[in-house]
Amino acid sequence: MNLILFVSHSPISENFVTNFLKEAGGVLSLEVSNGNGKQISFSEQFGLYAARVLISKPLERTQILVLRERLQKEKIDFLFLPSFLPKDQSSLFVFDMDSTVIKEEVIDELARKHGVFEEVASVTKKAMEGGMGFDEALRLRVKHLAGLSVQSFKEVYELLHLNEGMESIFQFVPSHGAKLGILSGGFSPVLELFSKKYPVDFFRANGLEEKEGIFTGNIIGEIINREKKEVYLRKYASELLVPLERVVAVGDGANDALMLNAAGFGIGIHAKQGLKDQITNWIEYTNLSALVFLFEDSF
Repeated sequence: MNLILFVSHSPISENFVTNFLKEAGGVLSLEVSNGNGKQISFSEQFGLYAARVLISKPLERTQILVLRERLQKEKIDFLFLPSFLPKDQSSLFVFDMDSTVIKEEVIDELARKHGVFEEVASVTKKAMEGGMGFDEALRLRVKHLAGLSVQSFKEVYELLHLNEGMESIFQFVPSHGAKLGILSGGFSPVLELFSKKYPVDFFRANGLEEKEGIFTGNIIGEIINREKKEVYLRKYASELLVPLERVVAVGDGANDALMLNAAGFGIGIHAKQGLKDQITNWIEYTNLSALVFLFEDSF
């Protein structure tokens, strides 16, 4: 089974969907029936509206891009999915942290607090332009945080905001028996505080060395980079006995690409172009609440 999702802040009419599919010509081919005599289903959840359409054949990435472009004017998100998450089987949601679960980039907030934002930003810019690898850039940026107090993490944590729709995910996902984890290129002290407040089943992030309550500017242990995110996604899925086809991975940056492509559902959220170039599905106009429509019984 293959299906497509339309998700919007505004109601989506059946007339709009049928006309859109008709205009798409031979790109799509609807299933005769999904067993309930319905080819198109509609739903409203957490202030978002969705239409789900069963189709008889998979779409190529180039076709998906064309169809998504046709919906830009209406600001409707378009996702192509190989299936939905069954209500009677376990699933797993894995998120990036900075600019995905939360709006901020924690290292930027720490740098501002420590008076080294420009220095950290220049390293970030160089890395994004391809002049430096992720590991090297992270170590250099963390060096600039030397002398920062442990207490600063709690102070910065209090300033963080959940991304729009994440509160809905924290309500909806656990209630459907799904596990939720975070794999972050950020820092463990923040995730430790975060996981005490929100229903996070596991997390991995970078450890920072500290002496007498002051950070030394060194990273402890392995760096959680793009490769490690994929490794840990597969590890936790295996430990939780959730097949990859029922794993949802969500991120915003290029270092999330391997993780997203390893999951059955890899979805970018307000993704940077470096990630969009490597994946098929992303949410551009709505918010994280759109993920609830992945579940079979959300319609």
